[in-house]
Amino acid sequence: MSTKVLLDESEIPRQWYNIAADLPSPLQPPLGPGGKPISPDMLAPVFPMNLIEQEVTQQRWVDIPEEILEILYLWRPSPLYRAKRLEKALGTPARIYYKNEGVSPAGSHKPNTAVPQAWYNKQFGIKRLTTETGAGQWGCALAFACSLLGLECKVYMVKVSFEQKPFRRLMMEAWGGKCSASPSSETKAGRDVLARDPNCPGSLGIAISEAVEAAVTDSSGKTRYSLGSVLNHVMLHQTIIGLEAKKQLAKIGEKKVDVVTACAGGGSNFAGVAFPFVCDKIAGADIDIIPVEPSSCPTMTRGPFAYDHGDIACMTPLLPMHTLGHTFVPPAIHAGGLRYHGMAPLVSQTIVEGLVTPRAYHQLECYEAAVMWARTEGFISAPETSHAIACVIDEARKAKEEGKEKVILMNWSGHGLMDLVGYDKYFRGQLEDFPLPEDEMQKSLAAIKDLPKPRVAKTGKW
Repeated sequence: MSTKVLLDESEIPRQWYNIAADLPSPLQPPLGPGGKPISPDMLAPVFPMNLIEQEVTQQRWVDIPEEILEILYLWRPSPLYRAKRLEKALGTPARIYYKNEGVSPAGSHKPNTAVPQAWYNKQFGIKRLTTETGAGQWGCALAFACSLLGLECKVYMVKVSFEQKPFRRLMMEAWGGKCSASPSSETKAGRDVLARDPNCPGSLGIAISEAVEAAVTDSSGKTRYSLGSVLNHVMLHQTIIGLEAKKQLAKIGEKKVDVVTACAGGGSNFAGVAFPFVCDKIAGADIDIIPVEPSSCPTMTRGPFAYDHGDIACMTPLLPMHTLGHTFVPPAIHAGGLRYHGMAPLVSQTIVEGLVTPRAYHQLECYEAAVMWARTEGFISAPETSHAIACVIDEARKAKEEGKEKVILMNWSGHGLMDLVGYDKYFRGQLEDFPLPEDEMQKSLAAIKDLPKPRVAKTGKW
């Protein structure tokens, strides 16, 4: 059995998969002022119309333009690895496979959507993109994409990550992007936060407010906002991961997958690997599909399914999603990309439909898993990715206890070579777990108590 499974460039998927076409219940609409569904043209100041069309489409398959594929060929198709050394260390009968998304120029899965978003914006005549970033992976990806396509890029990076991960900022600057710590004094949203709390560590909700404000207040009309997760078109672009994985598994004769897992902050890398398999589960396949999050930011495992804003300044529409409340500011864990208060509506819908089963892990057990991975598989994982590794190890041990030959597929969403400060603190015993206290969660959820409620879910209720 080969260690890695490769596809030729000619075998790359030429269409993205849209799970909205196959959900048992239709996705509930985003809401605007007065709690009324928003129309596509209401999003026009924020996104170009060609991406808005992808956001609302019900088509099952969406063609990938050739010009986008030509850029994706820089790192795609990405390799599928067999984690033989980890299997041996665990003594498990499970066969563990992982998609290596760390091979992209930015080191993560994020360019899979950054490139299409930059391309569609350029086609629409846009000159400048603004965005937020948590750990810096998305900011790097968008700066990279903009550099190849000739667009300006402005990034608001969550302050705690800006300080923890200076090399991410330098990567953005190497690609021509401009990066500011958020909350900043550059926007009204940022200034308002700093007035309330000058020492605020920042959050993705705050950074989104700043990036959206910077886009919609540009008098030239040539600036738009770009988001690296959460929205439907982002999930769509990422499905190239799972579609490739299906081809690779078929190539080596693996006919059934038992477990699919990935970390989930806003949902993009999880959706990318999982949605093509969720499609199979809708059709009757027996698969455990597990999005994994930090116990300090338990959006899926403890947050209610509700309508909420995506940002702290309430500049974004209300989205139906699992949420901790748009005012939530999570603890300063090193998995900065998993510190978002909400979950993608499409991922949230698969949760309420009972198609996926989320799980939460503490920071220390994730680093323990990441170190075991590094000392068996060799790759140093991003702190975000370590959450999926912890789940893989648990599932592999479970297979050993049950004596079952399971097939486990994980999305290895990015490397941790820019995140070694977290490893340093772990090795020196300076990290601790931050389980979210119930009273803090209820305090942030108070911000959404008067917002419209989504319909009762099939498997639970609001």
